[in-house]
Amino acid sequence: MYGNSPLGDDSTVELTANQRRTLRQDLASVAARTRNLLPGEFVVGSELRQGAEGPRATVAVRPPVGSVVSADYELDGDGVVDTDRDELARGLAASAALQVKRAMPDDPTPTAK
Repeated sequence: MYGNSPLGDDSTVELTANQRRTLRQDLASVAARTRNLLPGEFVVGSELRQGAEGPRATVAVRPPVGSVVSADYELDGDGVVDTDRDELARGLAASAALQVKRAMPDDPTPTAK
C-alpha cells in the first residue's frame, strides 16, 4: 500500500565547508561567552553533528548539581539562522544557575560554625 510513496519530507539541510566552519565558530563563541558568565564548576560544550533531518548544532551546560541545560541552533536551507549569541549565552547561564538552585535544599546546613 505504501510502496514507493514517501511518508515524510526527504529534504535535508546540507552545509558547505564554509557554513560548517562558520557554525563551529559561532558555537565556540556562544560556549565561551557562557563560560565567562558561570563559575568554573560548570562545564560548557558545543557539538555539531549530523541528525536524521540534517545537521544539528547544540550548546550545553552541565551544572555541578542538577540537570544539563542545552540549546539547539536553528538551521535553514542556507545554513545558520542568525541568532543573538549574547542572549543565548545569558539564557543558558541563567538556566544552568536555576538548575543548581532547584537541586539545592531550601534550608542548607552550614559547613562550619
